[in-house]
Amino acid sequence: MERESLGVLFAIAGTFIYGIEPVVIKSNPSNPISFAAFSALVASLLLWGSLLWTGKWEEIRANRGDLKKAFLVGLFGTALAYLAYSFGARMSTAINAALITRSEVLFSFMLSWLFLGEKITRRLVAYSLAIIVGLAIVILQGRSLELHIGDFLLLLVPLFWQLGHVIAKRLPYSSPTIAALRNTFGFLLLLPLAIATGLEISAFVIAEGLVIALGQLVWYRSIKLINLSKATAIITPAPAVAIGLGILLGESFTVYHALGFILITLGTLGAVKVESELRT
Repeated sequence: MERESLGVLFAIAGTFIYGIEPVVIKSNPSNPISFAAFSALVASLLLWGSLLWTGKWEEIRANRGDLKKAFLVGLFGTALAYLAYSFGARMSTAINAALITRSEVLFSFMLSWLFLGEKITRRLVAYSLAIIVGLAIVILQGRSLELHIGDFLLLLVPLFWQLGHVIAKRLPYSSPTIAALRNTFGFLLLLPLAIATGLEISAFVIAEGLVIALGQLVWYRSIKLINLSKATAIITPAPAVAIGLGILLGESFTVYHALGFILITLGTLGAVKVESELRT
């Protein structure tokens, strides 16, 4: 299978994996910072087991100089992003959190263009905007969006995610190694804060750890194969997966869902067809 098609398949797989994450997080009854720390620990243990089994851990020894960059992936992508999300969501609403974090694709366009030399086409921008509008219709359901102080913190979340992704894309490690290092550093950074705010261990950390490990494996594999901006556009509809699961489980289906899903589907299919290119 050609590189572009394989990268797209991994990104689509990530959309469905991350689509179930909100359900797991919502079910968690424990301290959110403690939950994030121990979920990262579970994910790192699973990933380190894979590295030791396959022998890929040796690429860390061969590229020790890049551990500092891998630390930054854990700092931005896990620790800072989760803290901004946790405190931002408390000072805002679930609807605002869902919508604002989907602005990740816009940060991706900017950072990918600046630091990775990716070509951001008008078609990709148009398809991505269709996805965002579709999500807004589905999530808002005709209600107006009220701004809160926490929204400014929530706006930092997609920025931190994308900073981590830009660094990860340039790392010489394989996707399992990047994911293992990200979660290891993320756990170590979050643990002191979890202790300070109250350690609590929930059984849901196992489910979240599995989602993190599998999601990051396919995600990092995807951005190694295709443009980060394109992969981000494809994975943007992830919240719609959770909404779709809710509908299948008996929640009401409205005209807002129908219109939103049409825009999301058309936007995603369009983004898939855009070839990954670099600026000349």
